[in-house]
This record gives sequence, C-alpha cells and structure tokens, in this order.
Amino acid sequence: MKYHITTYGCQMNTADSQRLASELEKLGLCATPDAEAADVVVLNTCVVRQGPEDKAISRLMQLKPLKTKNPDVIFGVMGCLVGVREPKALREKFPFVDTFLPPSDPSALVKLLQQRGVQAETGREDYWLERDATETRYALQDADFILPAHERGQLVSAHVPIIFGCNHVCTFCVIPYRRGAERSRSLGEIAAHARSLVAQGVEEITLLGQIVDRYGYDIPDGPRLPDLLRIIHDIDGLERLRFLTSHPNYLSDELLDTIAELPKVCEHIEVPIQAGDDEVLRRMKRGYTVDDYRALIEKIRARVPNVSIATDIIVGFPGETEKQFQGTHDLLQELKLDVAHVAMYSPRPNTASASRFPDDVPHAEKERRRIAIDDLQSEVVGAINAKFLGQPVEVLVEEKHKTRWKGRTRNNKLVFFEDDTREWKGQLAHVKIYWTGPWSMLGTLEAHNALTVSGNGSVH
Repeated sequence: MKYHITTYGCQMNTADSQRLASELEKLGLCATPDAEAADVVVLNTCVVRQGPEDKAISRLMQLKPLKTKNPDVIFGVMGCLVGVREPKALREKFPFVDTFLPPSDPSALVKLLQQRGVQAETGREDYWLERDATETRYALQDADFILPAHERGQLVSAHVPIIFGCNHVCTFCVIPYRRGAERSRSLGEIAAHARSLVAQGVEEITLLGQIVDRYGYDIPDGPRLPDLLRIIHDIDGLERLRFLTSHPNYLSDELLDTIAELPKVCEHIEVPIQAGDDEVLRRMKRGYTVDDYRALIEKIRARVPNVSIATDIIVGFPGETEKQFQGTHDLLQELKLDVAHVAMYSPRPNTASASRFPDDVPHAEKERRRIAIDDLQSEVVGAINAKFLGQPVEVLVEEKHKTRWKGRTRNNKLVFFEDDTREWKGQLAHVKIYWTGPWSMLGTLEAHNALTVSGNGSVH
C-alpha cells in the first residue's frame, strides 16, 4: 500500500506529517509523491490565516474524484482545520473523508487501517542503517522515532515538538482553539526522539512550541527549556541545536545565558512583537509594551554575541491607524532585526478579535503596509548581511541547489557555494563570503576545509 501526505502551514505541521508518515510506514505503507497512485491520502491543514485554509479545502475538492473512482482509497484530513474537538461540521460538509485527525495525533488513521486488516510489520530489518564507507550500522529500537524511508539517512535538519497547544490566547490567534491547552512532552521522550534522529543522520535539531520557552510550565516543579537544552546538547553526533518560537514575556535571563553558554545552541532567536504600537498590542492581548520589547532586544544582544533576531508582524489589525502602522515601521527601522515575517490580518473563527473588532482596514491598505515592511526589511537586512563581505562563516550544508551547495550559518543566514570535488550534504563547510544580498549570500570554500570525522560518523 502507498500513502501521500500534503502539508500546509508551520513547522509544527511538518513535524506532525513526519510522525504520521513514520506510523504509516510501521504498518508497511510506502510514500508516493502522486496522490492518484496512493491508497491513503492525507491533507495536513493550517487555518492560522484564510489563505492556507482555502488552499487545503480547494485541494481536498480536487482530490474528491479519486474517491468516486476508487471507493477503497482512504481520505484523511489532519491539523488545525480539524482541531481538538469533534469535527461534526466537517463530517457533514465532506462526507467522502474517511477520518479526521486532530493536530499531532495520527492514532485515528492508524486504528482505521488496522480495522481494515493492515497490521504492523514485525522485525526491524528495514530499520538498519548503513553510514558512510565504513558501513557502520545502527539498530533502531521499537521505541525510537523512525524517519520515513525517503528521509532516513538523508535528512540534515529536523524538528522536534516539545510542547503542544497554547494557553496565551492572543486575540487574533486561533491556535488555542484548534490545538488545545499547553501539554509538555517529558524530558525522556524528547531526548529519545532527538537521539534516534541523530542516529538516522540528522545533524541539526530545532525544538518546537507555539511558545517554546513555556516548556514545562504545565508540569508542577517541572523542567524548563534551559534544562532541556542542556540534555539535548549532550547528544553525541548532534552538531547544532535551535528552538522556536519565543514570546517576549518568557524569554528569561536563564535561557539567554544558556544559549550563550552551550556551543551547539545556535545564536538565532525568533521572538515576535506583532505590532509597534502599545494600543494595538493591548488589543492583541500580547502582555508587553513597545519599550518592553525594545529593552528585550537590547538584552538579547548584550548576552548573546553575534545573535540574529527574527520577529513576526501583523499589519492591518482591526483599528490600526496609519500612525500606529508607522510606529511598527519606525520600530523595525530602529531595531534592525534580521528577519521580519509579515502577515496581513485575517479574522479567524472563535477568536476574540473576530468577535469584538470589525475588520476595518481595507485589503488594499493591508497589502500596501505589508509591502512597505518588506521593502524596509530588504534594506535593513541587506545592510546587515553586507557586514559579512570577506568574512569566513561556518555553513551546515542542507542540499545541492542546481549547481551550488546550499546551507545556513549558525545565525540562520542562507549561503550558497560551488564545489564539485566532494559530497557536502550534511557537512560543515568553512566558506568566505564574496557577495551578499538581503535574502542570501555567496561564498567560496576556504583552503582549510580539512576532512575530520564527527561523533555521528559524518565526515567534515
């Protein structure tokens, strides 16, 4: 049997789809990029904004004829469109869908397949890995997280969810209603997940949470993110460690000190502000002021040398005036952050902003404001990256893109370089930058790229 998964939205959805694929392959299914050739078709959906939701529903209706043609094809819908409550309205609207899966939970589809006679394979022969020319072999255990076959031994970077759901309830955000309350995974479960990924060739791990630095807050006297970082940091063979996304109210001094202290933790922090005006932030229920955020950025830069900082911005929030928008624009010009993910406000069902505030900023004005922020960031990041000209950087190579190798620096700068002398995927390359732009940089290999073997058997 074959399965096909289409994923929309965030990194958490990517991780959820990976987990679903892993569970399906334990039942003996194999992946196919062609939905028409699949016995099981799953759409993993996002509803943070209207656009991704519309795309998922449109794709689902495009696939509907497959069910008419072959009633035995199993259709599944997963993710935030489904949510954590009984999706009665979806069952009525899409009766051809066989199962609806809440975010991060593949069990409903697994049970359906088992009811139809598909049973888990016995043995672990398929899960032996051979690494490099030494033919070192790794036996993965039943409890390990087994990557899908097409990623096993091939994936350089991977995401590990550490906390599901969110308790913060910002007025614009649908996540608490669709992913539920905060639930932290145990230290042991996360560590086992990370170790098994490294055993399968992963060099870089990103720990995920809607508010990642609230990890452990739901556990009485539980661990916190700094504790978890120290444990994952000590996994042999792991090269780099990241986490996202932070919230200004929970990015503690202890966490910043931990980032600065641990060599594998990368100097890159994603901490959204959403708007540069105190009144808009109040109506968003963010819980901080512009001055609070400004002070936080100053503290981050003082405690973590060479850090890069990313933020999120929503333009056109209900009632946002031109002056309030200009406050956001001016703040970004002042702070000069490395990345600003910009989204136009989109009212979401069940959120406080949708019920309390009219969506009164015209779409064309939202688009103008979005473009203005993008244009500003192009100038800001162009100037930041220009400082790398002539400088050496360490690049973890992810893949070959056309004729160039593609990878990222520790502070998440995208770098391309050319070299036909060896296979660079999954390796650390020392590159000297000769060209910079706002979104990427070009470099040449430095002469001292010597061959050394890391703890997980990869060659540098």
